[in-house]
Amino acid sequence: MVKPLVILVIIVVILMGGIFAWQQFVAKKIIGPILKNMATAPQTVSTIVAAESKWQTQTGALGSVRAVRGADLSAQASGVIDTIHIESGTEVKTGTVLLTLKPNDDPAKLEQLEAQAELAAITLKRDQEQLAAQAISQAIVDTDTSSLKSARAQVVAQKALIEEKNVRAPFTGSLGIRQVDEGQYLSAGTTVVTLQALDPIFVDFYVPQGALSQLKPGQSVSATVDAYPGVTFKGKISSINSKVDSASRNVQARGSFANPDRKLIPGMYANVQVEYGGATTQITLPQSSITYNPYGNTVYVLQKNTSNDNKNAPTFTAQQRFVKLGETRGDQVAVLDGVKAGDEIVTAGQLKLHNGSPVKVSNAVTPTNEPSPTPPNE
Repeated sequence: MVKPLVILVIIVVILMGGIFAWQQFVAKKIIGPILKNMATAPQTVSTIVAAESKWQTQTGALGSVRAVRGADLSAQASGVIDTIHIESGTEVKTGTVLLTLKPNDDPAKLEQLEAQAELAAITLKRDQEQLAAQAISQAIVDTDTSSLKSARAQVVAQKALIEEKNVRAPFTGSLGIRQVDEGQYLSAGTTVVTLQALDPIFVDFYVPQGALSQLKPGQSVSATVDAYPGVTFKGKISSINSKVDSASRNVQARGSFANPDRKLIPGMYANVQVEYGGATTQITLPQSSITYNPYGNTVYVLQKNTSNDNKNAPTFTAQQRFVKLGETRGDQVAVLDGVKAGDEIVTAGQLKLHNGSPVKVSNAVTPTNEPSPTPPNE
């Protein structure tokens, strides 16, 4: 009984030793090299060389285009339109008659009142001569004087009534589309046509109260509108509101823009950029190169691999570095500390990296890096 048991134990020990030896062989000769190669497999990334560029601090805002002078013109009196003297969309000068209402009997009433005023003047002159001869009292002359003034005032009032039936341009500008036609009855206050002075033109915008100390009249400002992609309009700040909006805590500013080609028209929505301070030189990177973290923002900087142990070793390794960031503009961000000019920075592929990861560079596709990006035309 003892001998078979000993033989069984020996067989079990041999089998277990063989299994253990086989596992070691597999781990050393097969799995080990595979894991080693996986651990050292270079990751493909895109990069950019950090460089200095001119940086102009800007504040962005949303604005609305408005005319320097603009009005919806209407008649002060009611009546039937007799004559329209203008065409839609034309330029007019100050005082140009745009529309005339039918005068009806107003000219006749004016002649009647002028005749009464002439008679009152004659009567006053005759009574003054009689007063000099002491033929009448001073009271009669005073009554005649009052009657003459009243008659002349009625003449002025009637002339004003006739003038109210003419709609004139209060300033030089561009007409819009007329809203009425000849023969139409026009009520007082009904809009006839819009008149806008378009050159120069204003853009009103709001900025946070924190930027108020950076604004001043005469400062450069630029604007873009959706109607003209890629076109930037240049102007100057003409005025700043004297109070801050208590609801939004924003302050209103107004920019004045030359508009000789009439591209900007009132009511347009505009994106405004206000430049302040002097231009500086900053190291800029694409925002895609930054890994934003609660404990600090980082980038990966490529370091040349100096190891000669393996001829097939990747050329670079990625080193994680903390950075201090400044302002942003478009796709770019200013880096105040942590990166110097000439450093090669990873712009895409950071998620698969850790400190010391081997990498290989492929810049066939790179993230955008524009200070003023514009959407592609569809």
